[in-house]
Amino acid sequence: MSVAVLTVEPLAKHRDLLPLIQAWFVAEWPSWYGPAGQGNVAADLEEFAASEHCLPVGMVVFEGGVPVGAGALKAESIPTHKHLSPWAGAGFVLPQCRGKGIGSVLLASLVTKAHELGHECVYCGTSTAVSLLVRAGWSVVAVTQLEGKDLSIFRSEA
Repeated sequence: MSVAVLTVEPLAKHRDLLPLIQAWFVAEWPSWYGPAGQGNVAADLEEFAASEHCLPVGMVVFEGGVPVGAGALKAESIPTHKHLSPWAGAGFVLPQCRGKGIGSVLLASLVTKAHELGHECVYCGTSTAVSLLVRAGWSVVAVTQLEGKDLSIFRSEA
């Protein structure tokens, strides 16, 4: 059995994928990016694709050359924790590709990009990817509430 090679590249080099990733994000987070949500997926993705040399920076994961996930490194994320930066956010892996380590590869690439940009650590707020961050060696630095849900804030250990 052959294993497809995973690669991660800046979204800025793959702007042609913006409509695909937009559809992924709307399907994954309809309450935020859907018609009644307060998020603007097109504007967010334009920002993530604007540069690979300064925040925000979007990244795309490819499995055997096929896009299977995306995420971003951004300056701000959680309104109550604006003093922390940068943040790994908008992490998405196609549902049929989950459980294969793709999220871990994406997360590691965001930390690597942060280090390339001169940041010592990365933060991430999640209510759903706690086990991913724990497996990756991240530490919980706070637990807060966001939109009525418990949210754990993690810090990467550089």
